[in-house]
Amino acid sequence: MDLRLLQVFKAVVECGGLSAAELELNIGTSTVSRHLKDLETRLGLTLCRRGRGGFALTPEGQRVYDETLRLLAAVEGFRASVDDIHARMGGALHVAVFEKTASNPEAHIAEAIAAFVQRAPHVDLHLHVGSIRTIERGVIDGSFAVGIVPTHRSSASLRYDRLFGETMGLYCGTQHPLFGASHAALDWQALRQRGDFAGLGYHSPNMELAHARHLPRTATGFDQEGIATLILSGRFLGFLPDHYAAPFVATGRMQAVRPGVLRYACDFVSVLRRSPRPARAALAFHACLLEAHRESS
Repeated sequence: MDLRLLQVFKAVVECGGLSAAELELNIGTSTVSRHLKDLETRLGLTLCRRGRGGFALTPEGQRVYDETLRLLAAVEGFRASVDDIHARMGGALHVAVFEKTASNPEAHIAEAIAAFVQRAPHVDLHLHVGSIRTIERGVIDGSFAVGIVPTHRSSASLRYDRLFGETMGLYCGTQHPLFGASHAALDWQALRQRGDFAGLGYHSPNMELAHARHLPRTATGFDQEGIATLILSGRFLGFLPDHYAAPFVATGRMQAVRPGVLRYACDFVSVLRRSPRPARAALAFHACLLEAHRESS
């Protein structure tokens, strides 16, 4: 019963309120509210504020939510271990992918998923999208079984296997002075002196490049969508995956800036934790990823 109450609480937090969690849990709002009150009574804590002002976690609620994620991940790990004992694959498998990979022609994640579903039809697959840090931390603490991220720094707690590559080009929007102009004189040193570079605000290949090339960041995005929006404003230059920028270029809303010079490449890897040993389903999904990309290459 306590696990059920915690699962309800987790759904309410992730949906952003009781009414929103109604569809996710397939129970009425009054029942969701009662479960939440029961949990607060059992814990002796006020977990959230709810009312006309909206839904918000209390500081105690945030801590309980964090511990709930760890506990449910441990429960799922226990279930996976029992499945291993029975030499079967079942339960839920949580996989996390870095954003904007679906449009990359070198990424064959969809093919890997198709192969995995055929191989493990009784596994309930959950696909998440997150930042590099969130994904790696989730794989370490067991929230995610497998992660797919661009390479940057490595952790001794994780195993990394290369999957595919991605090229990142520098782009400007239609209202930018460089749009339609000659870029022949623009190089890394000239870009450094412009003062209109938008970069990612977390540790990533984008941030590593900015530090290595001494590019001062005058605007910050916290995902590729943010960088694209800053570029479309016409006030900033920024790096985007070529496959993601392609539709903007095709409709005349963006232009690559000296693509032969101002670009960089990064690799994507599959991430597994080293210890404890990943569950059978996680290893199977990882194998499907490697097979799909090995066959494509």
